[in-house]
Amino acid sequence: MSTPWWKEAVVYQIYPRSFADGNGDGVGDLAGIIEKVPYIAGLGVDAIWLSPIFTSPMHDFGYDVADYCDIDPVFGTLDDMDTLVAACHAHGLRITLDWVPNHSSHQHAWFVDSRSSRDSAKRDWYVWRDPAADGGPPNNWRAEFGDMPAWTFDETTGQYYLHLFLPEQPDLNWYHPDVEAAMHDTLRFWLDRGIDGFRADVINLIGKDPALLDLPDGPGKPILTVDEPATHRMLRGIREVLDSYPHSPMMVGEVCLFQPGQVASYLGVGDELHLAFDFRAIFARWNASHFRRTIAAIQHDSLEDPEAGSWPTWVLSNHDQPRHRERYGSEARARAAAIISLTQRATPYLYAGEELGLPDAPIPPEAVVDPGGRDGCRAPIPWTADDGHGWGTPTWLPFVTDAATLAADQQEDDDTSMLSLYRRLLALRRSSTALRSGSQDLFDVGDDVVAWTRRDGDDELAIAVNFGASGVEVDLSGHVVEGSVRRDVPFDGQLAPDEAVILRR
Repeated sequence: MSTPWWKEAVVYQIYPRSFADGNGDGVGDLAGIIEKVPYIAGLGVDAIWLSPIFTSPMHDFGYDVADYCDIDPVFGTLDDMDTLVAACHAHGLRITLDWVPNHSSHQHAWFVDSRSSRDSAKRDWYVWRDPAADGGPPNNWRAEFGDMPAWTFDETTGQYYLHLFLPEQPDLNWYHPDVEAAMHDTLRFWLDRGIDGFRADVINLIGKDPALLDLPDGPGKPILTVDEPATHRMLRGIREVLDSYPHSPMMVGEVCLFQPGQVASYLGVGDELHLAFDFRAIFARWNASHFRRTIAAIQHDSLEDPEAGSWPTWVLSNHDQPRHRERYGSEARARAAAIISLTQRATPYLYAGEELGLPDAPIPPEAVVDPGGRDGCRAPIPWTADDGHGWGTPTWLPFVTDAATLAADQQEDDDTSMLSLYRRLLALRRSSTALRSGSQDLFDVGDDVVAWTRRDGDDELAIAVNFGASGVEVDLSGHVVEGSVRRDVPFDGQLAPDEAVILRR
């Protein structure tokens, strides 16, 4: 039986507004991505994930979808999308899209109809409830953004509607069979156009407690950690749609759960999600014990029930969190983190710009646009060292402080650059069955060092990372195949602070 493509893939996340500007208006678009497809393929990744590109009023920059089956004009057209799909496939890349199933835009035709009357045929496509006895919201749930109730009162119909995020993002009612069918059809629309899969936004939220009871711990309890059993039935229905296509499309879910085994449960017995993001690595501090526990926990959860087909993911940066270069505070740590990410027994997700070593951009108060305070990690990619950095001006967000130094054209021919390191690591991973799919076993070489082996038959590599502030001696031998500081030399048993090495045993 052949290995599913997504199990051995490295996926490259693109935040379209900030990736590349094809028409010179200062906002990234599909034309810009098409132009950069050779660059993406040249990195050595296997697939891309595009953050939302669907029609949207952009209250949450595309996560408020007004039409699931069209492209927002800021990014281009459906023809541009078809061109991008063809370009990716021609370069051996798969392409996946961000699908937002929990909520739509308040401007979506479905919600406009639902809001028009209590007698609307689409009234129950969204979650409407009468006011509480005191006239306030139906329960104590709070929205993720804005320090507000998760309910907005509609004067026209005299009821509240639910929105776990912004008021402009009303929650869909997945218990209604017509909603489920309509959302399945949006998947089919893109699968018919050759899309290879989806990232499902906050997928654990689609099945909510039908009774909508108050949270027992009061309004401070995070609503994003909803874990309702009905969601699993809904996921099985989604999986049936994906499995009906011969090109093996996949879905990775954003599952905001953190208790042991919870994320893996959303894979079902191989009949729900193919992958689920595991965010424990994102929240691990640069500390040996934190990373050792995180690696062990992620591997344990995926191996606990191998018959379920569970396979982990590894994520250090994305569009919702400060970049790991920013969190860790140094280029040396970011270089070591690249080695950590690309040697895990998991499907790594890389965030565009991390291969350039980008930190977050400083955002002055007058430039803030995101309701969730995430602008810094969404700054435009600097392609060139000149003043415009390959973009039209003004750009929708400022560049990082050292954009001229970190620009892709400045790193392109520098063998010591972060970009060159990522390319070599991705080539090594592609050439090694041990790194793509072999076993992973942690072993002890000291308190400040995290070390593990990757094995597949005769292909064996050892990885060691010094998280300490001082150099250490470790009882390891071999040849340094790749490292954050050195490569292609015999290993002398010494690790500098924040140094990582990959040894051929």
